[in-house]
Amino acid sequence: MTFAHEVKSTVTRYDGPIFDVVTDEVTMPGGGTAKRDVVHNKGAVGVVALDEVGRVVLIRQYRHAVGQRLWELPAGLRDVDGEEPALTAARELAEEADLQAAQYHLLVDLFTSPGFADESIRIFLARSLTPVPDADRFHRTDEEADLEIVWIDLDEAVAMIFRGEITNAAAVGGLLAAARARDEGWATLRPA
Repeated sequence: MTFAHEVKSTVTRYDGPIFDVVTDEVTMPGGGTAKRDVVHNKGAVGVVALDEVGRVVLIRQYRHAVGQRLWELPAGLRDVDGEEPALTAARELAEEADLQAAQYHLLVDLFTSPGFADESIRIFLARSLTPVPDADRFHRTDEEADLEIVWIDLDEAVAMIFRGEITNAAAVGGLLAAARARDEGWATLRPA
């Protein structure tokens, strides 16, 4: 039998445009309660864009919270009300990598930091890629203004994970899932 944790009270600590922070008082199996801070987030999507010769597109972008430029997948928040996750993935792929895809499949769903946040990210595989026409390209600003876009062989990207060069959790999960799906002949892919 599994204990059902019950929220006895909630105090809002921060209410922002991208995330909220609350403190919940939660019942515990030992009979008492404990306070847990929780970050509520809109959720996100990421895209493993794979070309016909087995290369993936990675972006390298500055992330202020860790003070580093990280290798990442094209990705973004689910911040458009009512937008289906696959459409968000297509929008982010176009905005961050100047690509569009004719084919999308679902690779993997991840909780990024379940110890304190409810943020989830859905990672898609995008194939049959074509460039976004120059006239239709998104104008990047802020951290995205100087992001680097590179094409890397999928196996090399996996090797970069194990060398500690790719540390972004969504990129690690998405790239490993894509390599495994490829090795299984794409049989494990789910519809987008």
